[in-house]
Amino acid sequence: MSAKKYGLIGHPLSHSWSKQFFTQKFKTENIDASYRLFDIERLHRKEQFLSLIHQESLDGLNVTLPYKEKVMDWLDEIDEKAKKVGAVNCIVIREAKTKGYNTDIIGFSQSLLDFIPHDYHSMKALVFGSGGAAKAVIFVLQQLHIAYTQVSRNEVFGELSYADLREEHFKQHQLLINTTPVGMFPHIDELLPLPYHYVKPYHYAFDLVYNPEKTSFLKACEAHGAHGQNGYPMLILQAEAAYSLFTNPESPANPG
Repeated sequence: MSAKKYGLIGHPLSHSWSKQFFTQKFKTENIDASYRLFDIERLHRKEQFLSLIHQESLDGLNVTLPYKEKVMDWLDEIDEKAKKVGAVNCIVIREAKTKGYNTDIIGFSQSLLDFIPHDYHSMKALVFGSGGAAKAVIFVLQQLHIAYTQVSRNEVFGELSYADLREEHFKQHQLLINTTPVGMFPHIDELLPLPYHYVKPYHYAFDLVYNPEKTSFLKACEAHGAHGQNGYPMLILQAEAAYSLFTNPESPANPG
């Protein structure tokens, strides 16, 4: 049996930890497989996507920014939960057929529950961003019955824009979640345009970014006494779920 081939598609990928994780995981589990990074700045057509799969003889792909939503139109099948979320971050390829999943669901859900208080049902969340990661976060919040308000650069993509934020929004929302790539390596000094002086010790700040370990967003929130959590636990959990999907096609993981 020939070696399996997997990879990550997105841009930029200079910060990515995926190759290290999957290469080590295959080695530890004694699985004959390889993992590559496909840093593609412009992927606009289904033909480009299918050509990559065919030329590289791929058995699976992880998907990151900016393609989590776009790839959905190029797949043969999509898992029901990924459909509801509206974003895919893991693709299993079997007999030239592609099926998309969203393992961000299980990654965010488990890491969030490990971070916030057990009596979280009274919490409300401000969700910063409107991309594929935000969709997975919102899906999980809905499943957990946590009320949320989405905030984006303009109100077309969210219920509020950053400029709309006032003190009452921070008083009413205990959970602050950054789903954007702002502050991600190498742009570590970038900071979400928030009125951080409204952040208090009762706030829980969750940043999906994991590189750097302490983002500007977390530093700014923690400077006002907030609890902070980066995206590393989520990263591990979603990668473990993707690995299970890649290597156990007969009984795939149930993301979420």
